[in-house]
Amino acid sequence: MKKRLIFITNLAFLWIAGICLAGEAPHQVGGFVLNRDISEFKDYVIMETALPIRYMENIEEVEIKPIKGLKSGLIAYATCTAPGHVVRIKLKYTDSSKKFFENLLKRTKNKYGEPDDYRGDPFHILIAWKWSFTDKEGNRISLTLQHNAQDADEKKGNAVKLTMTNLIEEDQRCYKQKALDQREKLRQRDWQAMDPGMSEWDLFVPR
Repeated sequence: MKKRLIFITNLAFLWIAGICLAGEAPHQVGGFVLNRDISEFKDYVIMETALPIRYMENIEEVEIKPIKGLKSGLIAYATCTAPGHVVRIKLKYTDSSKKFFENLLKRTKNKYGEPDDYRGDPFHILIAWKWSFTDKEGNRISLTLQHNAQDADEKKGNAVKLTMTNLIEEDQRCYKQKALDQREKLRQRDWQAMDPGMSEWDLFVPR
């Protein structure tokens, strides 16, 4: 009976701890906030640079203006489910040193605990640590810290990426559904059969 009570107590503690951790999920970095409207940051971004992301055309990205301590950055926002809402924040720090990265990593671990995944290479030329969270509203959020010493396929230096994964997925589903609806409307139009001016066999047989 006593062991069972201890087990239930520990289970309750873990459940409460999980809720607390969920409530501590990060939502902002560098002055930018996930799920806020991009218009709130119009003084810090260059809206004229907005472009759709390759293979994810429903999401658009804008470049940030020069900000103290940041070398560059891209802020991504939705265009379908919640138009204008920020779904991802990617920032590159001015300080590209390994010492800065180690300090940043240490502070992040102190705040959020150990990362969930290592996303870098086995030789630690590219170092990338990822945390995964679920906030109080049920939003799935990922945080990645990256240090690149010399990998030519990645931007060198130190970078952070904060993403609201579920909002991106919802926006993609919305975009695909709208595209399907549009294609279906086109299919159902009363199209007149075209006559290319060729005999049937000239038309049918490859030449």
